[in-house]
Amino acid sequence: MTEREIVYVGDPMCSWCWGIAPQLDELRHRLDGVDFRIVTGGLRPGPDAQPAARLTPFLKGEWSRIEEYTGQPFDHRLLDRTDWLYDTEPACRAVAVMRSIDGPKAWPLFKRIQRAFYAEGTLTTQPEVFPALVADVGGDPDAFLQAFTSPEYEGAAWADFSMARQWGVTSFPTVIARVGDQGYLLTVGYATADVMVSRLPEGFRGSDA
Repeated sequence: MTEREIVYVGDPMCSWCWGIAPQLDELRHRLDGVDFRIVTGGLRPGPDAQPAARLTPFLKGEWSRIEEYTGQPFDHRLLDRTDWLYDTEPACRAVAVMRSIDGPKAWPLFKRIQRAFYAEGTLTTQPEVFPALVADVGGDPDAFLQAFTSPEYEGAAWADFSMARQWGVTSFPTVIARVGDQGYLLTVGYATADVMVSRLPEGFRGSDA
């Protein structure tokens, strides 16, 4: 385990996680060299999944608000469809698998899934879309698919969900700075990179932060 790291608990199909993505890129840039660990949070996985039609009135307002507030693009046409279940487990498992087999590409894949869902209207509840997204971020689609469908990684996302709950994290995005065994909360919900940097503990900041 590294001595210090940024831990990001989020879900690729959480709209505020899409909203904060550019700020996390900026945070990573300003803390160049500090490890960045993704733990998938599980917004609406498996038994908690809901028919999209039931969520549409809420999501239409929420997506518009986030788009206006953050500038992140949303393809609202997806909400005109009623033939899908809002299940975030497959997308979370895809990220957890990538973290295990090709760690540096976990964050690029997280963002690629976000963009596919929110800005391109792709149903990332369907595992068959992931190999192409993996290829988009320079990963090996065949190796990914082999891992994704293997019994070894079947519970990868659920292990993350359990870890997040043990930490008391129930809202996404949540960003934590860890130094040794001590965690420092940088944000629960949206925050700018400036705000997150201002909340870093003494000694954590790099010379350019």
